[in-house]
Amino acid sequence: MAAATKGRKRRRAKQTSGSEQLDALPAHALYEAAVQNVEADADFIERVYRKARGKAPRRLREDFCGTASLAAHWVTRHRDNRAWGVDLDQPTLDWGQRHRVDPVGRRARHVHLLRGDVLDPHRPRVDVQVAFNFSYFVFHDREALGRYFRSVHASLRRQGVFFLDLFGGTESLTDLEEVTEVEAQRDPAGWELPAFDYVWEQSDFNPIDHRIRCHIHFRFGKGRERRRAFTYDWRFWMLPELRELLANAGFAKTQVYVEGWDDDEECGDGVFRKRKRFDNEGGWLAYIAAFR
Repeated sequence: MAAATKGRKRRRAKQTSGSEQLDALPAHALYEAAVQNVEADADFIERVYRKARGKAPRRLREDFCGTASLAAHWVTRHRDNRAWGVDLDQPTLDWGQRHRVDPVGRRARHVHLLRGDVLDPHRPRVDVQVAFNFSYFVFHDREALGRYFRSVHASLRRQGVFFLDLFGGTESLTDLEEVTEVEAQRDPAGWELPAFDYVWEQSDFNPIDHRIRCHIHFRFGKGRERRRAFTYDWRFWMLPELRELLANAGFAKTQVYVEGWDDDEECGDGVFRKRKRFDNEGGWLAYIAAFR
């Protein structure tokens, strides 16, 4: 399920004239155009935190931050907002600094990118910590994931909240290829991105250990394609497992927010509502909020 398209309805748009050559377009920019919606993520974080704590969160840490798009956006929302991004890949952090953080101008000084291990607790403590785009699926066993959750708990302030996302459904453990149309748009760093197809491929699921291999491809017009721009070797974690591990790590409670469905558009509607139960349909996308 190409579920990580939060808060966006995708429609085909005409390719813009004067687009850069396809082979020159950064894979990071294509990925973010297809998958991420940092404004929707930040809106959701603020809404849930404010309702639970009666105030707005100001300090955010983005784990597995990659290009740190969320961290960069976060500091533009309020003059007191601060953000930290943690990732192991220095070249990706460098790309994010140049093309996501620096473009926010004077606010860029409030974003701090750290090459480090998310398994290690970090300071300063933050109000909100996130692991989005299913990045924590890189942990293949309960011991490793439990250690990560304990690290998050230790890095949060007393009223801190940890947010992670999850996809599931009856089709989530099957081999499939799902295509989503992405409209032409201008990247925040200035690249003119043509309309393209975002292709999410799942393969090689093993029911014994829940290991699954996933690929992202980008397809353009006239048969042009960038195959396996990104590949993931994940363990597919289930909702009950995650909630139990979060509780074992010391979190007081968890809440699950599930995306609604737009029957007319035949896609998720971008609105996440708190649920205690829901139907296990072909595919679904959810946030988990874990409260310290």
